[in-house]
Amino acid sequence: MAVTAADLPIVTERLELRRLEPSDAAAVTRLVNDYSVAGNLARVPFPYREQLALDWIASAGEQIDSGDAYHLAITRDGALVGCIGLTLKRNALPEIGYWVGRKFWGQGVAGEAGAALLGWAEEKLGVSEFEASALTDNLASQAVLRKLGFEEAGPGVQQFLSRNRNMPVTMFRRKAAQRPAPAAKPILLVVACALVDGDGRVLLAQRPEGKTLAGLWEFPGGKLNDGETPEAALIRELQEELGIETHESCLSPLFFASHAYAKFHLLMPLYICRKWQGRATPKEGQQLAWVRPDKLRDYPMPPADEPLVALLRDFL
Repeated sequence: MAVTAADLPIVTERLELRRLEPSDAAAVTRLVNDYSVAGNLARVPFPYREQLALDWIASAGEQIDSGDAYHLAITRDGALVGCIGLTLKRNALPEIGYWVGRKFWGQGVAGEAGAALLGWAEEKLGVSEFEASALTDNLASQAVLRKLGFEEAGPGVQQFLSRNRNMPVTMFRRKAAQRPAPAAKPILLVVACALVDGDGRVLLAQRPEGKTLAGLWEFPGGKLNDGETPEAALIRELQEELGIETHESCLSPLFFASHAYAKFHLLMPLYICRKWQGRATPKEGQQLAWVRPDKLRDYPMPPADEPLVALLRDFL
């Protein structure tokens, strides 16, 4: 997956992980040219000179542009406090590495930066597993890796430029965090009716103040009670809302709507009815309107009702 400039920097509560710049060379040199830092890094020589920092910063930029690695500055309040990187390898797992200046140890910087980079790599690069290593006696770094979800994968040996010899390390491996599947939304079953009078007009009811979606126009109807059939629920709702009586034989299923709201998924069959007893009268404080089919679009409706308008207009 290609990473664009918009994907960087990575910002956390306290930190910003950004591309390294030539102006960072002095800070990198100052912080790494400390054996307590360099001695724990396999690929960093000691002593460390500013020209090495400049060369490495230039290489880091090229690797980001090519998508081979993402070596980033860890900054806090605009000041560089360390670096972190993810190296992508052929036929091997991506490897994460980091260092933090000694004066910033014990402040949770490595863990916060590591969590941010791992999450970013999962989302932006589609990486599913990672590896890392730490000297067997570097217990602090091992603790950081464990907090980041890494597990020990066995012993290893790596050459450390800062020590000019091979050193025993503990290898670590981490699988991408398992994100829980989104909870299924409850299905809400409601029923609605297109009442059509002798002039071919359709009855709409406006939801009164105090109700969800107040002010919008809809087809009369409502929720099913436990054990009710859609037809029985619709007969009851028409009597309660409008004071009219009808029978199941006068109701014909026409279309249905299926719409995902924020907290539930609505399933709404729409019936058509041309025969009833009584005069439709608002019983619940709603406004009523008899509307020509070609004018239904002039009445703002809930999202679930809108697709039914075109179908009903064409049908009528």
